[in-house]
Amino acid sequence: MYGDAATVRKILTESGDTWAVVGLSQNRQRAAYRVAEVLQRYGKKVVPVHPKAETVHGEPGYASLADIPFEVDVVDVFVNGDLAGAIADEAVAKGARAVWFQLDVIDEAAYDRARAAGLDMVMDRCPAIEIPRLG
Repeated sequence: MYGDAATVRKILTESGDTWAVVGLSQNRQRAAYRVAEVLQRYGKKVVPVHPKAETVHGEPGYASLADIPFEVDVVDVFVNGDLAGAIADEAVAKGARAVWFQLDVIDEAAYDRARAAGLDMVMDRCPAIEIPRLG
């Protein structure tokens, strides 16, 4: 388990409401699309991050985290595990408070780097599953 219940709760309730969702596009078949809908329902501002920089769920997209011209609280990562570590490093550089690696996205070295930089982090979990559990 890469994120205890207290860390999951802290990210979902205390880390801020601006979530950059890396891998979010207009493709309705992708999990990122559905998870972003759930996050919005729970009051999170979703910022799509995808090379196409598409507007998704009414929010303008950006090609990278570095392109976002405002602060981001949480970086939610929907990319291949081989690419996820670089995204975690970008989240640290961006000044995010937390990183969330989705189900099946695991990079222990990235987890260690993010935690060492002071960010909260979970891996192999889904906020759309966890947030309704908070009650």
